[in-house]
Amino acid sequence: MNTTLNDLMREATRLTQSGRLTEATAAIQQALRGGSHASTAPTAGVRPEVSGLVLDGCVFEVDERRAAPAAFAGRPADVPARDETAARGPGDQGSFISGSHTQSARTLRYKLFVPPCQAGKPLPLVVMLHGCTQNPDDFAVGTGMNALAHEQGFYVLYPEQAQDANPQRCWNWFKHNHQQRGSGEPAVIAGMTQAVMKDHGIDPRRVYVVGLSAGGAMAAIVAGAYPEVFAAVGVHSGLPCGAASNVGEALAAMKSGSAAPAKAGSPSAPPTIVFHGDADRTVHPRNGEQVVAAVMSRAGGAPLVEQGVSAQGQRYTRSTWRDGQGKQLAEHWLLHGAGHAWSGGDAKGSYTDARGADATSEMLRFFRANPQAGGAAA
Repeated sequence: MNTTLNDLMREATRLTQSGRLTEATAAIQQALRGGSHASTAPTAGVRPEVSGLVLDGCVFEVDERRAAPAAFAGRPADVPARDETAARGPGDQGSFISGSHTQSARTLRYKLFVPPCQAGKPLPLVVMLHGCTQNPDDFAVGTGMNALAHEQGFYVLYPEQAQDANPQRCWNWFKHNHQQRGSGEPAVIAGMTQAVMKDHGIDPRRVYVVGLSAGGAMAAIVAGAYPEVFAAVGVHSGLPCGAASNVGEALAAMKSGSAAPAKAGSPSAPPTIVFHGDADRTVHPRNGEQVVAAVMSRAGGAPLVEQGVSAQGQRYTRSTWRDGQGKQLAEHWLLHGAGHAWSGGDAKGSYTDARGADATSEMLRFFRANPQAGGAAA
């Protein structure tokens, strides 16, 4: 990185620590655009509420609609832990429990949604990787995943990034030691998943991983590194595997997409569904295209492209790729006018956009069509 970018990042950090979020956001946007630091005033026509940067080994994301200056000290979002299925009707309502997993001298906490009793039937598991500054409760609220888990009957595991691993609680997708099988965060997340599978009798054919932003980038890494564990992956506003191996490359990838060639056609690339806003100023939408590129060459022919409008009026373009046998391998939802937020999410959670298509339901539909090899769709 050159001196100009370093100066911008230092200034953004100073402003953030002093609670001057609007000015910090303007400095961040200048860094992402590669501009010079002529002023910290917000740029006309640029939305100040969501932005991001990479600095000193951390991915910073700002959601001024919800964040207070204290959020930059790495504290979880101010959402209380609670059972998301409370007051949904009589009988067993399921539970949202806390736990921890220790592996290779590292301990990660997690929350686990346990659905109502299913009479010993093996159930699916969805692993949810939150974005920067989020925590499991916040992510559960924003995505509404637990409510659907209660209705449809599956477990939901929310690993929680530790503040001592990243001050902003971001998954370290841009560090080389967290990008491969048997190493760093991918190994711990996979190990935690396998421990929960064993303890709760999970159906091994139907285990999936989802992530938002930094969590989306890590979900792509984990799914590619452990294809025997994860049958499919959902990446929302994230980046492709190998997008960066250091801070400077991460900043460049967030700004304009990965410079590294896509790992197209990898036999280990799982079926993938991607959601990305075309007005995302934190993670460039080109990254969503590059996530899908990892599986597209296995598809047969050109994609099926459909135009649509969500129930709340947001337009989208949905592209679907299938293999020669008609099996769906990849799906890309380009959300027109959307920023860096979970599409169709609940405003009670951070980084959500209620106007968009229901990403949670659409990902679950995609997962149901893609059990592990040798399995059958449930």
